[in-house]
Amino acid sequence: MPKLTIDGIEVEVPAGSTVLQAAEAAGIEIPRFCYHERLSIAGNCRMCLVEIEKAPPKPIASCAWPVAEGMVVHTDSPMVRKGRRGVMEFLLINHPLDCPICDQGGECDLQDQALGYGAGGSRYEENKRAVKDKNLGPLVKTVMTRCIHCTRCIRFITEVAGVPDLGATARGESMEVGTYVEKALGSELSGNIIDLCPVGALTSKPYAFVARSWELTKTDSVDVLDAVGTNIRVDARGPEVLRILPRLNDDVNEEWLGDKSRFAMDGLKRRRLDRPWLRRDGKLVPATWGEAFDAIAERLAAARGDRIGAIAGDLCDAESMLALSDLMGALGSENLDCRQRGERLPAGRRDFYLFNTTIAGIEEADALLIVGANPRREAPVLNARIRKRWLASGLPIALIGPEADLTYPALHLGEGPAALAALRDGAGEFAAVLRAAKKPMILLGADATARPDGAAVLAAVWQLAGAVGALTPDWHGFNLLHHAASMVGGLDLGFVPGPRGKDAAAMLSGGVDVLWLLGADEFDPVRLPKETFVIYQGHHGDCGAALADVVLPGAAYTEKHGTYVNTEGRVQRGQLAVYPPGEAREDWKIVRALSERAGHTLPYDDLDALRQRLEQVNPVFGRIDHLPRFGCSDQTGPAGDPAALGQAAFLPAIDNYYQTDPISRASPTMAQCTATFAPIAAAAE
Repeated sequence: MPKLTIDGIEVEVPAGSTVLQAAEAAGIEIPRFCYHERLSIAGNCRMCLVEIEKAPPKPIASCAWPVAEGMVVHTDSPMVRKGRRGVMEFLLINHPLDCPICDQGGECDLQDQALGYGAGGSRYEENKRAVKDKNLGPLVKTVMTRCIHCTRCIRFITEVAGVPDLGATARGESMEVGTYVEKALGSELSGNIIDLCPVGALTSKPYAFVARSWELTKTDSVDVLDAVGTNIRVDARGPEVLRILPRLNDDVNEEWLGDKSRFAMDGLKRRRLDRPWLRRDGKLVPATWGEAFDAIAERLAAARGDRIGAIAGDLCDAESMLALSDLMGALGSENLDCRQRGERLPAGRRDFYLFNTTIAGIEEADALLIVGANPRREAPVLNARIRKRWLASGLPIALIGPEADLTYPALHLGEGPAALAALRDGAGEFAAVLRAAKKPMILLGADATARPDGAAVLAAVWQLAGAVGALTPDWHGFNLLHHAASMVGGLDLGFVPGPRGKDAAAMLSGGVDVLWLLGADEFDPVRLPKETFVIYQGHHGDCGAALADVVLPGAAYTEKHGTYVNTEGRVQRGQLAVYPPGEAREDWKIVRALSERAGHTLPYDDLDALRQRLEQVNPVFGRIDHLPRFGCSDQTGPAGDPAALGQAAFLPAIDNYYQTDPISRASPTMAQCTATFAPIAAAAE
């Protein structure tokens, strides 16, 4: 590792590092616009100039200059200061003076660096150029006259998102960044170019002219619109969430965020349940909490324990599921299920239902098989990690399921379990690739286990993982990709039927007289008999609320303190950013209050006591934001006959990425995205 001296500070960095990276390691700030640590080096902006002894006698772009042993670097010499002022002067030649009306104001790198490194005035008096704004779709707003040609957006869309829609046309002062043929950006990660843009050329279209950054209250939280557990920051003003941005977490999402998670926040204030409702004479009418609780308590008292059931939905926090599970237990019911789509996933042994390789572990894999999943639609941020590994190593990838553009090449082996059985028997080239790999990885979509032969699919994939060497004491290559944020937490809590209990399919088919839907909306309402008494607890008037006899208004994920477990088993906590609207309350508090009215008071009164109970049920809930990696010490497979695979092809888990849950279905922005991109997707198929 070479040693060099920067501004009198000696620093040792890995070979191949750039001078800019060495300066960061020494704690020295070097201004930059085009450089970004997760993108390729472009060297466009020339703002990161430094002076290097015994190098050519001129300012040198530190982002593109490799370090060498004994190098001496000056980052604040008279030559460097003069060069940076000149670069800033050039960058501002054509930049419009519209900071007061620019949405980037207060968060603009150009503003900050012009103040810190620029001159006090400009010598240019010529007319500024103007550039036509580009239409990039319903999410990204453009004011291209502000563009300084850093090309961060182009590099991100091409390299990270894998959708080469953006590029530069013409050269010099005539250069413009945009799509070659005017079209909307067809990436589920397009909103990240807003964060990357160092000026106000690319901003959020739904957020345009809504608020200034210093007006907002910022709360760290966790995204629940997919199962990746992306770390987010919720920006709110008063009672309203105005913006959601990603937070840095190299183990989970790096610094990226999917478009649905970023832009669906306008669904949080539409179609909300803000007071209890009670069905009288066939119609839902407003009620008080007391009336709603009395109606529920009366029906619970009249029903046998084995005729009462509960189903948890995709967005539930662990606290509310535990409270409801404890209440069902007190009522004598074993009819619980967090698998509302009918996934054949067993609780008890975690590595049967986790993404065991971990998200960061993808970067160690040397072969990948995807079965019955589309990571690009189900988990765009995780899919970007797979693409990153493919770019770095040429990772061989194969797909069993519907053909899809995953943003990286994947060998299509077939659409159904027959291809899986052939691989298991060692047939085909990719079987040899998997067996030759040192760290093979198999990714199974959770919805592939919701088929009638779901248990056989799970067992067959586990068996294949063992056969190709993916299950060793040092490497666990079996992975379940969930897209429901509550699934892993529910399975960790044992929110599944007991020995005499009924699963979701049986409960929805008339197996119970009283059915409690905790935010459960992803099922066919036709299946539910009219005589079933339905209690719906949730935050949006979606499918479940329309069927309910009693509606209890709950809190959305931005309105409560909640614990969530992502697809890899990482326990994380979301924080309350705004309060629930109207009479809505946090979900566990609703269950706790009802338990008292029903005569089965739950033994906790506050969140701390409830979280202690969480740890009692499963110690994993005491391990916050920490995920130890394990190999596979027991290759015994899940229950299920691998030979009982059916013939039906695997179906896409998600038809429309932009509307998968009550929040995104209530979002006008997501409705716009659906109208824009659904015809394109249909044409591609």
